[in-house]
Amino acid sequence: MTNESDHVTRLLKDWGEGNQQSLEELLPLIYNELRHLAHNFLYRERPGHTLQTTALVHEAYLKLIDQRDTHWQNRAHFFAIAAQAMRRILIDSARKHVAVKRGRGGEKVSLDVAARISAEPDSNLLALDEALTALATIDSAQSRIVELRYFGGLTIEETAEVMKLSSATVKREWVMARAFLYEILNADPQPEG
Repeated sequence: MTNESDHVTRLLKDWGEGNQQSLEELLPLIYNELRHLAHNFLYRERPGHTLQTTALVHEAYLKLIDQRDTHWQNRAHFFAIAAQAMRRILIDSARKHVAVKRGRGGEKVSLDVAARISAEPDSNLLALDEALTALATIDSAQSRIVELRYFGGLTIEETAEVMKLSSATVKREWVMARAFLYEILNADPQPEG
């Protein structure tokens, strides 16, 4: 794995320096991992989500190759940015779905069909995004760790490498961030007015 990881890192650096052939050699090496990452994201989404794994990979890939000023540090850095891109794509998709559900730009469906369409995973994803945004205002490092671990699928060690922290620090911050998010996501809703 280290040889492949080192090879991916070398190709990323070469690509960052303008070598287009490196990008062509890189794609087959990272494609399956991007698909796995996308599959994990979509697995948590609502059934019948209109975005498919391949489409999510391609949309994220297009965002990634447009990163002209990024100086790729290594494989873990690349997948961290890929996870961030996929998160943004899914959040945008969830927001659009919620807007359609509220009657903006939606198509008319029968009550039987409407009963089968659940927005709960969209709501959960949006709630998680809001909780992460709240966490970022308190502790941006913890928010980034959650993003890398949850959305990026990075290990503790890979997260430590990307963030230039020790593994012990990442473990400690991961536990604290999860506790914060648990409290926020499981809090009783505040009564209105």
